[in-house]
Amino acid sequence: MDDQAPIPDPELRAKSRRAVIKYGLARLGLFIGLTVVIQTLAVLIDAPIPLVFTALLALFVALPLSMLIFSKWRLEATESIAEYSRQRQEHKAWVQRELSGRADGDEDY
Repeated sequence: MDDQAPIPDPELRAKSRRAVIKYGLARLGLFIGLTVVIQTLAVLIDAPIPLVFTALLALFVALPLSMLIFSKWRLEATESIAEYSRQRQEHKAWVQRELSGRADGDEDY
């Protein structure tokens, strides 16, 4: 049995957080930008649209658009989170094995 505990890489955790934040901010920026563009166009053509409806339209457009435009960042975030999750599962399994090994050893007392 391996006595060395598999420790999740703290640098990978930081990388995952940075990737998720970068992707999230890019999507938020796209949403805000689309909202401004749609609202500006509505004002220019003299068709006042409530900001709530403009934001909803921007949200519906931004979701698929962000998946296309920011696909590299989305994949980076997804892959780094998956790898960190795998490392955490390995560590958790190791802890469970260690605990079950100690519990089996307690039966002698």
